[in-house]
Amino acid sequence: MDKLTLTTPALLFSAVSLILLAYTNRFLGYAQVVRNLYERFKENPDSILLAQIKNLRKRMYLTRAMQLLGVLSLFLCVVSMFLIYVDLRMSGAWTFGVGLLSLIVSLAISAWEIQISVRALDLHLTDMEKKL
Repeated sequence: MDKLTLTTPALLFSAVSLILLAYTNRFLGYAQVVRNLYERFKENPDSILLAQIKNLRKRMYLTRAMQLLGVLSLFLCVVSMFLIYVDLRMSGAWTFGVGLLSLIVSLAISAWEIQISVRALDLHLTDMEKKL
C-alpha cells in the first residue's frame, strides 16, 4: 500500500459534501410531499393516500440513514486527516477505511431508496394509464 497522505482523505470532502447536499434536498422534497399528503388526507382519508404515506415514511427513514452514514464518513475522513497529521498513519488509514465503508453503505441505501421511489412513481403512472 502506498503511503496515505493528508490529501487522500481530503479528496473525499467535495464528493461527500455534494452527496450530503443531494440527500438533504431529497429529504426536504419528502417533507413537502408529506405535508401535502397530510392536508389531502385530512380532507379525504383514502387508502391510496395512506399507502403513499407509508411508502414515504420508509423512504424518509432510508434517507435519514443515508445522511447519517454520509456525515459519519465525512467525520471519519476528518479524524483520519488528524491522525495522519499527528503521525499516527496506521490508525489514520484504518479510520479512513471505515469512513469509506460508511460511504459505500450510504450509497447502497441510496440505490435501494431510488428503487422504492421508482416503484412508487410507477404505481401512479399505471393508475393514470388505467384511467385513459
